[in-house]
Amino acid sequence: MLLVKLIVLLLLGFVIISLFSGLYFLVKDKGQSSRTVNALSVRIGLSIVAIVIVMLAGATGVIELNPSPLSSQPGKASPSADPDASDLNPEDRPPGGGRRPIQNGS
Repeated sequence: MLLVKLIVLLLLGFVIISLFSGLYFLVKDKGQSSRTVNALSVRIGLSIVAIVIVMLAGATGVIELNPSPLSSQPGKASPSADPDASDLNPEDRPPGGGRRPIQNGS
């Protein structure tokens, strides 16, 4: 897993280097050569390779992907919700929605 993350980070580093080399060639050559296009083509290729590696690593289980918020069941409490509050009946809940009363600081 660490190896895949390292490879993706290296690829993204090379993408940034290629981006700035394309900018350098654009300014230096003033658009008269194809070095800018070549640098940006390398950037696109490296980006595609990085995306494919992340997709393959996620599909094979090498890296763990975050769950989609759309995949949760409607009507169920989210994992971040307070588990104690969802178990209570509305009559058993403390007044004020379970919030602590505001205390005057003194």
